[in-house]
This record gives sequence, C-alpha cells and structure tokens, in this order.
Amino acid sequence: MTHTPETFRSITDGWTVRALNPQAAPAEVRDAIAAGIPAVVPGEVTLDLLRAGLIDEPFDGDNESRQQWIGDVDWQFETTFDWHADGKTRHDLVAYGLDTVATVMLNGRLAGFAQNYHRSYRWDARGLLREGANTLTVTFASSVRESDRREQELGYYPHTEHHAFNQLRKPSYQFGWDWGIDVANAGMWREIGIDSWSGVRFAAVRPLVDVRPDGTGALTTTVEIERAGEGRVMSFDDAHAGRRPVPVIVTVDGPGLTEPVTVNGEVGYGRDSATIVAVVPDARLWWPLGYGEQPLYDVTVTAGGMAAGGAAVDGADTGGADAVVDDAATDAVTAPDAVWTGRVGFRTVRVDTRADAHGRPFQIYVNEVPVHARGYNWVPIDAFLSRGDRTFYAARFKDLAESNSNMVRVWGGSIYESDDFYDLADELGVMVWQDFPFACAAYPEDAATRAEIEAEARENINRLSPHPSLTVWNGSNENYVAYAEWGGFKQALRDDDRPANKYGYGEKGWGDWYYSELFPKLLAELDPTHVYLPSSPMSFTPFVNANQDNDGTMHIWDVWNRVDYTKYADYAPRFADEFGYQAPPAFSTLTRVVHDEPLDPFGRQMLVHQKANGGNIKLARGMRGHLTPGNIDDVSYGGVVNGSPSDGEHSWLIPTDEWTSIEDWHWACQLQQAQAVRFGVAHMRSLEPVNAGALVWQLNDDWPVVSWAAVDYYGHRKPLWHASRDFFAPRFATIQPRVSESFRAEHSWEGSPVAPDHLELVVLNDTREPWSGTWTVRRVTLAGETLSSQTFNVTLGATGHVSLPIAADVATFGDAANELLVAEPDRPTSSVSAEGTVGKADRGSGDETYACDLGFARVIHNPAEVIDQRLDRTPFEASVAPNADGRGGYDLTVTARSYVRDLFCMVDKVDPTARIDGGMASLLPGESVTWHITAAAGLDPAAFAAPNVLRCANDLKR
Repeated sequence: MTHTPETFRSITDGWTVRALNPQAAPAEVRDAIAAGIPAVVPGEVTLDLLRAGLIDEPFDGDNESRQQWIGDVDWQFETTFDWHADGKTRHDLVAYGLDTVATVMLNGRLAGFAQNYHRSYRWDARGLLREGANTLTVTFASSVRESDRREQELGYYPHTEHHAFNQLRKPSYQFGWDWGIDVANAGMWREIGIDSWSGVRFAAVRPLVDVRPDGTGALTTTVEIERAGEGRVMSFDDAHAGRRPVPVIVTVDGPGLTEPVTVNGEVGYGRDSATIVAVVPDARLWWPLGYGEQPLYDVTVTAGGMAAGGAAVDGADTGGADAVVDDAATDAVTAPDAVWTGRVGFRTVRVDTRADAHGRPFQIYVNEVPVHARGYNWVPIDAFLSRGDRTFYAARFKDLAESNSNMVRVWGGSIYESDDFYDLADELGVMVWQDFPFACAAYPEDAATRAEIEAEARENINRLSPHPSLTVWNGSNENYVAYAEWGGFKQALRDDDRPANKYGYGEKGWGDWYYSELFPKLLAELDPTHVYLPSSPMSFTPFVNANQDNDGTMHIWDVWNRVDYTKYADYAPRFADEFGYQAPPAFSTLTRVVHDEPLDPFGRQMLVHQKANGGNIKLARGMRGHLTPGNIDDVSYGGVVNGSPSDGEHSWLIPTDEWTSIEDWHWACQLQQAQAVRFGVAHMRSLEPVNAGALVWQLNDDWPVVSWAAVDYYGHRKPLWHASRDFFAPRFATIQPRVSESFRAEHSWEGSPVAPDHLELVVLNDTREPWSGTWTVRRVTLAGETLSSQTFNVTLGATGHVSLPIAADVATFGDAANELLVAEPDRPTSSVSAEGTVGKADRGSGDETYACDLGFARVIHNPAEVIDQRLDRTPFEASVAPNADGRGGYDLTVTARSYVRDLFCMVDKVDPTARIDGGMASLLPGESVTWHITAAAGLDPAAFAAPNVLRCANDLKR
C-alpha cells in the first residue's frame, strides 16, 4: 500500500535551505547558512548541513552536543518548479510530512500553516499556481524554541527528558531519549508535491475484513470522497446539485480465486461516503508467524469514470448488500477518477480480558486461536527518518522474523510507521501493536491541540486499518502509570483556578480525554476490527495499581534500574510488553563512534553514547553474583566494600567491577544482557497460558549507542538476538523451579510466598499442529558423565503446554558447580517439518520468506552462575576455513573439550561488514558446531578464532 495517489507528483528538485536567524549558529557557518545550501527533499536539515560539509558526522564522538544549535534555528526551504495545466479540475498542494511548525507559501502567497509531524496537509492551489515557473517556500520555526514558547502559553505539563516535547505534535524521541540522540530537526521528512485530479478523489478508503463461521471472507470497504467542486451554489435548490451519484467498484483477487471478485456500489446523491461488501468464498486465513501462512489478497477500489455513452456509470446503492458487476458493463467504463490499491489478509482478532483465577488476562486470539505474542519493541529505524528506505526496513524485519518474533510494538514516543513497515509485517506474519504517539508525559487538551490530534488519528487509522498485521491499538505509553505513580505529575497538574472535580480539587486535563474518549470513538467509527487499550501498562480492573502483573499489561523496569534480573521470577505477568536489559553495540560499532584514549566504560565520549541515567554503573551492579563478585546492592567507601564514610569517598562501584580489558568488559556486558533477558522470557513463557505475551525492549537502535537493543544501528546482531531465536521459538522447553501444592499447603501461611521445592520441565507447543514424542532429562557433570536420568512421554495438542516434575534423584545436585541438567527430545513427530516455511503468498520478485523453526531445542539448565561454575577457561578447539560449497565466506567449526557455555563469535572485529549465522550455543564435551561467516574475501581465516573474537562465558572466569 502507499499513502500517495497515482495523481500525485512529488517536488524533489532544486531545493535550497537557509537559516533565518544565523546568529544562533556558530560563527564559522553563519555566512554559509544565511546564503543557503542545497537541500534534499524528502530529508532533514541536519543531513543537508552534513552533505554541505558544514558539520561533522552527527553520530561521531561528542558531536551531538556541538550541534544542538541546529534545533535553535528557523529554517527556510525553497525551490522553483515548472507546472503546466493538464486539463485537470483540481490542483492541490499536498505535504505528507512536515517537521513540524511550518508556514507554506506558493509564489509569495500563503498556501497554509502546519503544526503536526504526524499528519499530512492538503491545500487547494488553483488560485496560487501559475503557468511555467512556480516558487514554493516552506519555513520552519525552531521546534526547540516553539515547544518552549507553547509551554509558556499553555502552561507546564510534566514530561520526561529535558525538552517540552509534549507541547508539539512531533515525535518525542527526536528531542533525545534514554537511548536516543537529541536531534530536534526541521524539514520535509515525507513527500511534498502537487496532486492534480478531476471529478472525485478518495479522502479515505477502509477495506476491513471479517471471516464468517462458514469460512467465507467478508471485505467491507468504506470509501469517503472529495468532489472537485467549482463555481458557487446560488440557492438552496442547488445545495446538492454538485453531489451527484459516483460509481465505486471494489475488486478482490488472490489465493484460491479462479477469477477476481468484483462488486460495484455507489456514493449516493448528496452523499460523500459509501460502504460496499465483497464476499470471498473459502478465504485462506492470515496467521501470525509460527501459526500458519500469510496469504494476501489484492484489493483495487475505483471511483468515478464514465460509460461509453458519456453518462456516469450507474450503480445500485448496495447499502452493504453484495452485488457483482457484469464484465461487459465493466469493459465499457473509461478510466476512473480515483484509484486505490492495497492488500488485505482475512483473519479475525479479539482479546480476552475477563477475570480468571489469576486476575485479568490480555489474551489475543487470531482466528479464534489463542496466540502467545513474543517479540520486540521498535524504536524509529534512524534518527533521520528520511534514510529509512525499504531495504533498511527489510533488514530489520529479517531480524524480527529470523528471531521467531511474531509481534512488534511501535512505541508511543515514535511515529505512525512507514508503509514499508506494515507491508513487511503483513508479508512475514509479524503482528503489530501500534501505540498512538503519546509517551511518558501529560498532554494539553486545549481546542487547537484536540483538533490536530483528531485529524492525525483519523488519517492514520484510515491508512493503517487495512493491514492484517495490525492487531492492537494502544492509546499511550506509560501515561496512566505516570499520572498515578510518578513523582511530581499530579502536583504539576494542580490548577486551583479550575472548578473542583468530584474529589474536591482543580486539575488541568492531562491527555486522558484522548485515550478514554477520542480514540475509542474514532476506532468505533473507523476501525472496529482491532483491539484497543487506552494505555500500557494498565490494569483492566478499576481502582488498582496501574502496573500490576496479574491484571492487564505490564512494564518491568525495576530489573535493570534497581534490582537483580532474577527478580523477574517474582512476577507472573499476564502480558509484559516492556522489559529489557542494556549492553554496548558490536565492538566495531562502538569504536567507530567512540574514540576515548584509552577506551573506558566511563570515558567522555563513551558516556555521550550512553543515554540511560547511571547506565554503565547499572551494567556493573547487575553483573555482580553472575559474572563478577559481590551483590547488586554493594557500595564502597575508599575501595572498601560496604565500609563506612571514614574509609574514604563513597562510590556505587566496588573494586571487582573493574575489568582489566575493555574487550572483556564489552563481552561481559553483552553476555549479561542475553542472560538476563533469556532468564526473564523463559520464566514468562513457562507460565503460559497465564502469560500471553512477552515483548522485549528493544529490537533496534536509531544511532550507535549503548542500549537495550538486540540489533545495533549498523545491523550487528548482539548475543541477545541469538538467544532470542531460541527463547522465542514456537516450540520451546525450559526447566523452572516450582512449588508443589503439597509443599505450599504445609509451608505457606495465609498465602505467603514460599521458596520452590522442586524443578519441572515445561514443554510448550505454540503452534496449531500437535506434537508427541519423548523427552529425556539427564543430570550430567561438566565433563559429560551422566549421573541420573528420567524419560517422559509427552503429547501436546495444538497450542498445548505441559509441566513435568523432575524426580528428586535427577534434580538434586550433588555439586552444583560441576553439574548440569540436560533435557532433550527425540525427533519431532508432528505433521510439519522442523523448518516449516512461512509467508507463502505471492509477494513479487525480490521479497524474502523466512523459515520458522518448529522443532524443539535442547535445554541446558545451569544450577550455578558463571562466577561459581567450575568452567575451563579454554574449553574448545576451533578451526576456520574458506567455505567450500560455493557460498563464499568462511566456515567456523568449534569442538568442545569440556563444557562450553554460551559460545559467541564477534565477527565484526575482523570485518565490520561480516555476519554469522549462529551464536550463543552451549556445547557438551565432544560436541561440535559449525557456523557460516559471510565476510570479505582474502581475510586470514584464523582471525575469526582469535581469543578476543571467539568468546564464551568460560573465558570471563577470573
């Protein structure tokens, strides 16, 4: 699908940009930016300055702080373009993305104003265009200064970060975030141009799907039109004379259809909208990744057009009834006035929030099958969004699909994403949770802001609603919990000049009107086919904590910020849509932008690329007890752990937090991130169906930074990503501590928590195919000797789960530092292969499909932390050779002499463009693994097996 009609022509050539207040810039660039420099549209002014050689690479070193002046400047873009009348009736100037507060002039005359990044603007340009050369001027007020000005005008509304981002309809992240660079830009970030049309155009097209009980697909298409309109209405008798009937034709084609389904309807006399229903027999259903295929149907909608005799095509007003157009009649129609094309997938979506024995769930059903949502949160693909082309998006969606993610959440500090984003999600079976762009703040509810937000929401609901991947609309990110619990929010909203509410106090509106009234109303009108919740996290039971694990959705941030990651085990979240752990990017990414000498976790440039408050201290604290000695709550005084002020200066760090090698620190951080999130997800999935979703923060970065991302800005997959390919697998097993009912009855006084008394093997089948086979659990030494074993016969139905208590003689460790539990299945016996393909719909040349592994992986349960385990520091032999099967690149083979825990190869240290197809594998003695490395030819193969490149948890032993 595309947001631009066929009649639109983008204006891309000849643009320049100049500063209107160059005094806000450094002296050395003032003359150049006052005179003007070439500009690229769509684009951003920072990139124009970079191309002109006036600034250095914004991501490098500490350039961010030296380029803050860009956000303080008012920028004016201008171009001259040729236009010639083409016989069309209407000529509109259309801007699809303006950043943000803009005045638009055409030939020196006002075309219009804009003040919303998230919507398009359309102005009738018939009286402004002239034959031949035309000058288009777009002037942007500084977003930084404008947000400050509006804060003084409307009053302070509490927010995170340091800019008043909530005063503008501009993405919050662009003002800087705890993972994001501060680049409050200006420019036309999407297309601007002339749309020339006659008769009618589509103001909105909404093809919404349903699946009837008999398997018939019903496509209900609502169209809204705008008529070209000319002249003046002279009397009430002529009030509707220009609103004649307009024929509308809907055509559906796709899998299983021997010929397209074509239905005609009409926008009736005096009306501007119509609804047409097309019926697709035996519609093939769209499924999330891991649950089935993703067949897509092409939909074409046309409006207007003339019959051969010159009259408007007649069409009965269907009023929702089905009708099929005769082919001969269709052939007689000339070109329509308006055409919309897109794709749909037939599926149903609902959510169950009814109270159960554990609280209130947030269980998503697709086609009446309960789906476990697993995947990542998404931040903008680049700090400069104009660089986000289809290839860039396809690479990140490959990361999603190959990690077995079936859901991605578009976070509320971001944008309504590009058409490519939703098209890729449709094709690959990745469900989309879409936040409306409101995050971590209170928002004004004045009339002007309300009007802008309604226009923005209407436009984007219309644009996104046809996508089968779209599953959840969410009103805001953390705004309910912020209002209820964050310090200072309620106090800042106090307004004693307002009438007292029912609780006796006056308070400014803080945004809830949008979440609880406007968005539900608009969705009921425009898109009743998707799930909506006002905020996340939120509990669905009134009068309780907004962020409760047993009610609704949950964000877990005490882990990472304050407590050890084993705290995850204390929660039983119904749906965790935010939680995560930080780590640096790939080493080549880090050293590409951080140039401290020597490289140090607390170096000046390093901390520019660490946006989280105390982030590198949190990394050190979190390792304690896992990779380094100590406890997360330890402090030091003059180097004395948990000493007293008399010992010296206080520090949150302790001496053993320090690593002698920056490369060891880097590997330890990345390993810790993978271990922490793996622990959390395995725990949550073991609770299925109580837990219905786990969305990790975050998949990607918008610049090179130490962050929660699994894939860094340059596309390097961190160890976390490789771990997630296993813990997000549709078929998954884990060994977890559990409390038996008999132990609970005898030790839990009035429901108080008790420690687990045994271990269980939890086996999950999140597919629609049954599975049966055997699982064998062995207690082994690190040398590979089997000490005890137990075998289970397991039968799982579709979306089935089973928990199997492990016998005490198997689960009781004689020497936890030297023993493991290993659980292995026999071969799968389901009717699908271990690599069931997904996404079999025809998507045209150049599109990719990905394998979704439907087999079970082996489970290794480590009863001891790395620091306590008796691991051999050099436990393997490795060999690397050029690939011999014609693929190019290199094959890395590792054979274990003793237990190898979490093997990972940092191929980017050898070649920053290198990629590897495996990682985070654990090997028992005598086992081997071979991974393929894609890298430049002519490299020394042995470099990939160097000790600082081929790493494992063992080598961090001190």
